[in-house]
Amino acid sequence: MQALEVTDLVKTFGTVKAVDGISFSVSQGEIFGLIGANGAGKTTALRIVATLLLPSAGEVLVFNRDVVRDADLVRRMISYLAEDAGTYRNLSGHEYLDIVSRLCYDLPEQAGRAMDRATKLSGLGDRIHDRMRTYSKGMKRRIQIARALMTEPKLAILDEPTYGLDVSQSYRVRHMIRASSVETGLTVLLSSHNMLEVEYLCDRVALVHEGKILEQGRTEDLVKKHGASNLEDVFMEVVANA
Repeated sequence: MQALEVTDLVKTFGTVKAVDGISFSVSQGEIFGLIGANGAGKTTALRIVATLLLPSAGEVLVFNRDVVRDADLVRRMISYLAEDAGTYRNLSGHEYLDIVSRLCYDLPEQAGRAMDRATKLSGLGDRIHDRMRTYSKGMKRRIQIARALMTEPKLAILDEPTYGLDVSQSYRVRHMIRASSVETGLTVLLSSHNMLEVEYLCDRVALVHEGKILEQGRTEDLVKKHGASNLEDVFMEVVANA
């Protein structure tokens, strides 16, 4: 089953075409990455899928629901994590996640189960009870990832989930995403400019440049097709020949 179908998607801001007729699909349970440099149009595409922006043209279906006509239904199936998502300095990680769980669920037992999932996902141990102003950037990001996944969405949309993190924290965030996909069948659409990182995380990727998809497929197939040593080399070759 297709979790996401994007067809001829266009988004313009005045005279600027941020997304220029891209098409791709994501199967249920798959981790799919939009890969490209900053300003390539990745975030714009993700915000359209997340119902935060209206497309200028084209169609986006999330589990066969149109993101424009059926926006309310789509929002019940997805979670979205922005690249610049912040935290509340004077709340503990536990307090923040507890508030989110009670906003998402009416029944206390459902909220409690979501809290248990988020606490486990974050991997912060006793530090989850500390004020978030004491957290490192990586710890804050892990809380936000836990928040995005705690409700077990059918589709998680993650914008640069490891941006600005060191190697250790990036590894932990990647493990959170992959483990959730394997354990619950979660479908993930993410963006990143880190080609080497997503090579280890994504099942398939689309290489985005100036609002267009230049190549897409399984990472190992793209590397083999271009006779490259890694995805970064593939991207540089494809962009140079665009």
